[in-house]
Amino acid sequence: MKKILAGLILLGFSSPALANTVVPNFTRGTINATTESTTKIVETIRQVEYTTGTSYTVTGTNINIPGTPQQGANYSIMTQGAPFQFSETYLGPGVAKETWIDRTTETNSTTTSISVFTQ
Repeated sequence: MKKILAGLILLGFSSPALANTVVPNFTRGTINATTESTTKIVETIRQVEYTTGTSYTVTGTNINIPGTPQQGANYSIMTQGAPFQFSETYLGPGVAKETWIDRTTETNSTTTSISVFTQ
């Protein structure tokens, strides 16, 4: 109770705050500002493609393909001495293709501004 009374008494004796008018004492001016920034982006991309089945391909010219093409089949040249072409490809399950990309991009930026003011 004593604290409340002391606070009320102090409020009764307080005086209003006084402030002076601020008048700038300049007529003109400029501000120059420069901002520099650097951005660095480091990217790592790893792409792995898998196959889960098998693929077997046989192509060629002047080649005798007996029945159904399969691994280990007995392929033979149809016309001996004539030109021929033969290609056999087998792709089993597993990794089919890998792509690795490491890339770094760095950007530098500078911004300059000038402000002119008068009164």
